[in-house]
Amino acid sequence: MSHPLIQATGLHTHYGQSHILRGIDFTVGQGQTIGLMGRNGMGKSTLLKSLMGIVKPSGGTVQIKGQTMTGASPFEVARLGIAYVPEGRGIFGNLSVKENLVMAARAGTRGQRDWTYERVLETFPRLSERLGHGGQQLSGGEQQMLTIGRALMTNPDVLILDEATEGLAPLIAREIWRICGLIRESGISSIIVDKAWKQVTQITDRNVILVKGEVVFEGSSDELLSKPELLEQYLGV
Repeated sequence: MSHPLIQATGLHTHYGQSHILRGIDFTVGQGQTIGLMGRNGMGKSTLLKSLMGIVKPSGGTVQIKGQTMTGASPFEVARLGIAYVPEGRGIFGNLSVKENLVMAARAGTRGQRDWTYERVLETFPRLSERLGHGGQQLSGGEQQMLTIGRALMTNPDVLILDEATEGLAPLIAREIWRICGLIRESGISSIIVDKAWKQVTQITDRNVILVKGEVVFEGSSDELLSKPELLEQYLGV
């Protein structure tokens, strides 16, 4: 593909008078898994929301597959193959597990239907046991599985996961990381935000660390792990 799937250039975003993102350059290429890291309040979620059009940037550009989409509506970004799993999950609690999945089903931007209803249930066997349960009846881990499964039903080119395992029991978190690995193997590009940097770096091609809305590190997992002083300084580990 001639263009990156996502390319942000010189991105600035404000919340009122607060200047959150300060000239960020950020790129996601075909088949890449990117780890987006940083302490709380450093701009990670704001960057994701700026890419998705949920928050309107105050400067810079966002391109999706070479199309300028700066400030476009979220549905227009999603239509270009970008799926977003927000912090807090955002499932439809009044719909059943099956209804949450089926309502999202569609072919991808190239007509691909790699992620079918059957494949999602095979990937998330726990969900197949709860098809008639309402979304609000699920545990936090099951809700996260449902949200990821629903995103995969859109056959996206890029899957964005904000706080992939936050608040989940270790056993469930391990399951989410296994699924992230499967998503990578399937060829879908991903942006993963999570505090569990050890697990993130096991599956990412590249990692970006934000501090106060600026990129302070960008490099491979091997590069990051070879610099424990960066982990300590910027991630507090």
